[in-house]
Amino acid sequence: MAPRPGAPGSAVIVIKKKVYADFVTAMMAFFLLLWLLNVTTQDQKKAIANYFDPTSASDSTSGSGGVLGGTSMLSPGAELSDTKPIGTTIPEPGDPSAASDEKSTPAQDSSGQGNVGDKEKNAIAQVEDKNFKQAEASIKQAIQSVPELQSLAQNLLIDETPEGLRIQIVDQDGASMFPSGGAEMFDKTKKLLATVAQAVKGLPNQITVRGHTDSTPYKSSKGYSNWDLSSDRANATRRALVEAGLNPNRIASVVGKADKEPLFPENPDAPENRRVSIIMTRAAVANAQGDTVAAPMEKTPAKP
Repeated sequence: MAPRPGAPGSAVIVIKKKVYADFVTAMMAFFLLLWLLNVTTQDQKKAIANYFDPTSASDSTSGSGGVLGGTSMLSPGAELSDTKPIGTTIPEPGDPSAASDEKSTPAQDSSGQGNVGDKEKNAIAQVEDKNFKQAEASIKQAIQSVPELQSLAQNLLIDETPEGLRIQIVDQDGASMFPSGGAEMFDKTKKLLATVAQAVKGLPNQITVRGHTDSTPYKSSKGYSNWDLSSDRANATRRALVEAGLNPNRIASVVGKADKEPLFPENPDAPENRRVSIIMTRAAVANAQGDTVAAPMEKTPAKP
C-alpha cells in the first residue's frame, strides 16, 4: 500500500511556476504593436486611434464599420464609400493629409460643379465672339445705310485676331484718312470713327488704339518722326472715339508703332500701311496684360 502524501516516508512533489510568463506575453504584445505601426497607413492609424477614443468610437462591430473600415494592412482590400468613415475626425491645421485632401478637391461653382475656371473662360469667349460679330455687322450696316460713308467702306478692315476684334481705318491710294504728314483727321474720318464708337460702346472689352505709318521717312527740321506722327494719329483717334460716346475708361493704351508693323511687309511704302487700329481686347488677353478691370455697360459721357 502506497503511503499517503505528506506521511512519513512518502515522496515530496515540488511544482515550479514560470515567473517570466507575463513578461514574454508583454514582449509579444510590444512586437505586435511595432508590426502594426510598420504595416499600417496613416489613415489606418487614425482609424485605430479613433476606435479606442470613447468620444468618437463607432457603434458598429463588423464589416466596414470596424477599426480598419474593411481594409487590409497589406493590400487595398474592400474600400469604404466616398463618405467619411465612422469615427474619423476633422484634420487639424498643418496635417499633411488635410493638404492632400484640399488639392484633390476640384474648384466648384455655385451649382457644385468642378472646373470653374475653364467653364468661365469658355463662356466669356463665346459671348465675346458673339459680340464681336454683332459689332462688325453693325458697323458695316451703318456704313451702307449712310450715303456719305459708303465710299469709305474700302477704308475699313475688320477681322478677329488672337488679341481680339481689330478694326482698322486704312489709307487707300487716293483716299487718305489724315492729311499728309498731319494728325488732324478729315471730317469723313471722324464720322467713320463715330460709327465705330456707336457699335462698340456697349461692350465691356478694353480697347487699344495703335497708329501706323508707311516706311517713308518723315522729314522735319525739329526731329519730328514717324514715331511722333503715328502716336499723334493714335491719340487723335482716341479723342474722336470719346467725343462720339465711348467711355474713356475703356481705353487701355494708345501707342504709336511708326512703320514697325506694316500691313503689307512686302510693300512697306504701300498707302494701306498708313492706318490706325482699334482693338477690342479679349478678356483673357487683358487679364494676362494686367488690365483686369472691365468697363461696365456704359452711358454716353458728357463731352469734355
